Amino acid sequence: MNIYDAKTRLSQLVDKAASGEDVVVCRNGKPLVRITRLQEPKRRIKFGLLKGKLTVPTDFDAPLPDDVLAGFEGR
Repeated sequence: MNIYDAKTRLSQLVDKAASGEDVVVCRNGKPLVRITRLQEPKRRIKFGLLKGKLTVPTDFDAPLPDDVLAGFEGR
C-alpha cells in the first residue's frame, strides 16, 4: 500500500494490524514500514512475591564509611 492510501485509510490499516495481519507501506513501490500488532507481555509483574522473605538491616540508611564514600566520589 502506498503512503497516500495509507494516510487516507489509517484507521482501517490499524484494524487489520490489530487482527493479526501485517500491513506494509511503500514509497515509490519500495517497502518502507510495516504496521503490525503489538505482542502481549509474556509475563506480568507480580507484586509482593517476596513479602516476608527479605529483611532490611536497621543500619540500612546509615552513612557510609569515609573510605567507601571517597571511592564513590572519586577521591
